Amino acid sequence: MASITIDLSDSQFQQLQDLAKVHGIAIEVLLKASLEDWLNLQKGGFVSAADYVLNKNAELYRRLA
Repeated sequence: MASITIDLSDSQFQQLQDLAKVHGIAIEVLLKASLEDWLNLQKGGFVSAADYVLNKNAELYRRLA
């Protein structure tokens, strides 16, 4: 497993600590879950864009085939 190090301001770190405490989880767990959500949203955005382009150009693709 890879690891990374990021610099946070004191206020950002405090916000992360507070949020993790509210949910009863470690900061690392909170960050991993947030990153996974963000990555999945990006993937979903790409899929939506690809679907849009394919549907928009479906007739052109049929003629070119």
